[in-house]
Amino acid sequence: MLVRRGLSGLPRPGPWQPRTGSLEGMTDQPPIRTTVPRDAASAVRQVRPRTEGWSQQKDESGRPLLQFASPKRGKPPVHLADLTHEQRAEKLVELGFPKFRAAQLEKHYFTHYTSDPALMTDLPASGREELVAGLLPPLLTEVRRLETDRGDTIKFLWKLHDGALVESVLMRYPGRITLCVSSQAGCGMNCPFCATGQAGLTRNMSAAEIIEQIVRANRLIRDGGLGPAEHPDERVTNIVFMGMGEPLANYARVMHAVRVMTDKKHGLGMSARGITVSTVGLAPAIRKLADEDIPVTFALSLHAPDDQLRDELIPVNSRWKVDEVLDAARGYFEKTGRRVSIEYALIKDMNDHAWRADLLAEKLNARGRGWVHVNPIPLNPTPGSVWTSSERPVQNEFVRRLNDAGIPTTLRDTRGKEIDGACGQLVATEEDQAVAAATPVD
Repeated sequence: MLVRRGLSGLPRPGPWQPRTGSLEGMTDQPPIRTTVPRDAASAVRQVRPRTEGWSQQKDESGRPLLQFASPKRGKPPVHLADLTHEQRAEKLVELGFPKFRAAQLEKHYFTHYTSDPALMTDLPASGREELVAGLLPPLLTEVRRLETDRGDTIKFLWKLHDGALVESVLMRYPGRITLCVSSQAGCGMNCPFCATGQAGLTRNMSAAEIIEQIVRANRLIRDGGLGPAEHPDERVTNIVFMGMGEPLANYARVMHAVRVMTDKKHGLGMSARGITVSTVGLAPAIRKLADEDIPVTFALSLHAPDDQLRDELIPVNSRWKVDEVLDAARGYFEKTGRRVSIEYALIKDMNDHAWRADLLAEKLNARGRGWVHVNPIPLNPTPGSVWTSSERPVQNEFVRRLNDAGIPTTLRDTRGKEIDGACGQLVATEEDQAVAAATPVD
């Protein structure tokens, strides 16, 4: 029988028990020090997760409120990207047009990135505007655009048809262009360190609203908005579902959007390997994703290897614990052969302890070798929060311990902090809302 031992060499009380005392009884008072056996004898600072500058929504039992169902609001208009190729042809017949026009519209939208009927000269002038209005209705209104990194990072604030606000972030790197897309307006996962979750879930986004973020980014790239092109056909090459929302809580629409992204004949023709779908740990949806037969990159936002901390840091952990989520992640690797990414925000004195790096490595290695890669990222500051990123020596020690344990680990580059466009920073501020209110919907 495998006996899992702590760093002191003594067996732990049971399988997967964290090396720290209970967080029960801690309050939002000055940080409490608790002793854990990081090495022979040491005291490490342990800060309890809490919100700063805002009140976390709670359910009747006093637990952080989790919102899985989208609140009922007016649905966005049906768009070409919401439909399959066959459904598009049927829709054209309903509108009084021949089916073959579907392929023409697909080329204009997915290849030329336009919804402007004036540019669709291969369509008959008579009825052209009605045709475009019927299948390419406006979905996103650009409210504002912020740039940083000498123009290599652009954050967009979009207003949806019902006034809901979402953001996406476009980033140029050597040899690739990445777009961080939103899949929900707001988020219902209620994580205390994430700005997006502060206002709760407004609604799910439609598949077409997700796709439109990419089309608009490609249009900007084509028009030189991201600087001189490296080649004539430059466009977004990588998609990360790490904007607003929990992608797997909007499962059907996200998967339809992914199919449109990867459809080489009737969609954007992107590589599935360049698409990253992330989650905070909806285990049943992870298992479902593994059965989709679409080899996207899967990323698990873990942020703590022990349930005692993760229950408070990631409220959905109260439903699906660390081990169940890691088992589901390992299952994704087994079915797809695609290495899983573990995202880990390093928060000073919260989850950056060396013993947590050891526990994370132990849990990952217990499920085999070669199936996972860890991406620690220093916490990005959010408005009203006193939490800060780990200090550089602590970051380096965390990464070293994982690498020494045989877990490939890379401290992730962060982009867009100066414009609140980095991971965990996307939120519609009061200023955004004021500007949006004065911006008419397209």
